[in-house]
Amino acid sequence: MNLILLAAEDVPQPHLACVRDPRRLQHLREVHRARPGDCFTLGVEGGGVGRGTLTLLSDDEAHFSLEGLDQPPPPPLPVHLVLALPRPRMLARSLEHVTALGVKQITLLHTRRVEKSYWQSPELEAEKIRQHLVLGLEQARDTILPEVELAKGFRPFIEDKLPGLLAGRRGLLAHPGMPQACPRGIDEPTLLLVGPEGGFIPHEVARLLEAGCEGIHLGPRILRVETAVTALLARLF
Repeated sequence: MNLILLAAEDVPQPHLACVRDPRRLQHLREVHRARPGDCFTLGVEGGGVGRGTLTLLSDDEAHFSLEGLDQPPPPPLPVHLVLALPRPRMLARSLEHVTALGVKQITLLHTRRVEKSYWQSPELEAEKIRQHLVLGLEQARDTILPEVELAKGFRPFIEDKLPGLLAGRRGLLAHPGMPQACPRGIDEPTLLLVGPEGGFIPHEVARLLEAGCEGIHLGPRILRVETAVTALLARLF
């Protein structure tokens, strides 16, 4: 936990923060071995980042004297990530990784090779998604939660959503066997599409290319989804 992320209600006064969440209290005690007088990095959800001094730590709450939360969070990546819904455990890790890297717009997409049972997973409950996003923000000292949208139908996504997402963005379809290597160091608004384990099926690839996406690859190695997404974002931006 490189950042203690505060909700608005955690800051009852301009220079005072009160944390009562059991997970963060446990982390302060067991990982940081915090003591009154220790300084930490704090940030308000949707707002700035600053420093605070721990003034009280009990089983029920922690108090911090704030020294100003006026520093901006890290800049976001100029990308909207469309990710075929991974296995539940991989979804949790992927959400944390891409959030830490600065992705602020995420669409989870159903494709042919996505098991329908994945959509019933508790990991897709709003509170569970939020928990993973918060962990990513804490890792990166960020305060801006990503927006996550669920797209449970491939055809409706292609016909109704994709044209709007591509408007003003460069569409990049990451898929093994594409003719073009993944570009490096771009800074333009981008729509990045990544398939499931096993990739998109040929029909899906054809539809995405017809819609205006560019096919790109990361080389001959076949990577797990969470590895591929991290590698793509690091290389692109």
